Amino acid sequence: MPKVLIVSDTHGLTNEVIEIKQRHPDADAMIHCGDSELSLDSNELQGFYYAKGNCDFEAEMEEEQVFSVGDLTFLVVHGHLHQIKSTLMPLSYRAEEAGASIACFGHSHMAGAEKINNKLFINPGSAHLPRDRKEPTYAILEWENLDKVHLQFYHVNGDPMPELHLETTLTAED
Repeated sequence: MPKVLIVSDTHGLTNEVIEIKQRHPDADAMIHCGDSELSLDSNELQGFYYAKGNCDFEAEMEEEQVFSVGDLTFLVVHGHLHQIKSTLMPLSYRAEEAGASIACFGHSHMAGAEKINNKLFINPGSAHLPRDRKEPTYAILEWENLDKVHLQFYHVNGDPMPELHLETTLTAED
């Protein structure tokens, strides 16, 4: 079963990012949706698909990443260039252009997920400065097939957050 680790808005955290990576060595891919405030070549960011955030200033950082894991294509952005605090429409259009069925973003520091037009939009929240809750979060996406897609949010300490769980499908809607 493919497994993707998703984190965002770590704002200078180092030990916590390493611990999250070490906690999930079986992840098929790791995503950081920006605002790490770390160097792209730092040990903490090694292995991550990284999208440059509004608090990241290295020229070599990419504004977005598009890649596939198994049968799912991911779009990774920070969100500040897509007005995600107001609407998901620009991000939805970009995901459509990129052929992505999963769009991962940060910026708002608010954990959540929403399925729109058979695309799953995931904000893992902030691993350092959450705005919608007191607990810092990250997320894990797993799927057996497109009929069984599981998204679980975790406290940065590794505890699952049962109230932040989604099970859905990404098969063509009738």
